[in-house]
Amino acid sequence: MKPFKWQCPHCNHHTTITDRNFCENKFGLTIENKEGPKLLYSFFIVCPNNECNKYTLFSKLYDTKYDVIKGSWQHYDLKEIKQWSLVPNSFAKVFPDYVPEAIIKDYEEACSIVNESPKASATLSRRCLQGMIRNFWSIKEATLYKEIEGIKDKVDPLTWQSIDATRKIGNIGAHMEKNINLIIDVETSEAKALINLIEILIKDWYITKNERQTTLEKIIKIGKEKSDLKKENKE
Repeated sequence: MKPFKWQCPHCNHHTTITDRNFCENKFGLTIENKEGPKLLYSFFIVCPNNECNKYTLFSKLYDTKYDVIKGSWQHYDLKEIKQWSLVPNSFAKVFPDYVPEAIIKDYEEACSIVNESPKASATLSRRCLQGMIRNFWSIKEATLYKEIEGIKDKVDPLTWQSIDATRKIGNIGAHMEKNINLIIDVETSEAKALINLIEILIKDWYITKNERQTTLEKIIKIGKEKSDLKKENKE
C-alpha cells in the first residue's frame, strides 16, 4: 500500500500510516440477489503514537460487478453505497473539557449520524453553531439569523459566510418547506463539511484562546519569579 497521512480519532495525533499500522480485508456477496453483487471493504489502523496505540476499524460497502467466469471483482467499477466508522463509532474528534459539554454532545451526535441521516446531522451542526455563538460571543437573539448578524463584525468575511451557510443548510432539516411536496436533501459530503466547520470554530474560538491565555499567564509567572529573585539577591 502507498503510505498516507492520517489523524487518529482517539488522540488526534497526526501521522503517516504504512503497512506496519494498516491491514485490510474484502468480503464479497456473490449469491444471486435482487440488488446485485456487493463488496464489503474493511480495514484496521493502529495508532503509532505509543501513548495511544488504539485501533480504528472502518468499513465501506460498494455496488460492483463480479466476473463469474474469472471469479474476480471489477474494482474499477466500484460505487460506494455506505460507510461506517465502527471503532470508534464516529469520527468525532476529542476536544478539551473546557469546551462546553452541550456543544460537544451536539457535535458528537452530528458525527455519529452523518452517514445514516445527513439532514439530521446538518440540523445538529446548526444547533451546535447557535450554542457556540451564544456561549462564546454572549449573543442571544430571537433567531439564529439575528445572532449570526451580531457577529458579522467580529469574524473574518469567509468565516462569517461559512457560518451563515451552515444556518441555511441546517434550516432544511429544522424547518419544513412551505410546499410540503418540495424535498431538498442534504448530501453526506455536505453534512461532513458542516462538521468540519464546527471543528474549525471550536479550535479557533476555544482552543486557541485557551492556549494563548495559558502561554501569557506562564510568561507573567516567569516574569514575576525573575523579579522576585532579583529583589532577593539585592537584599
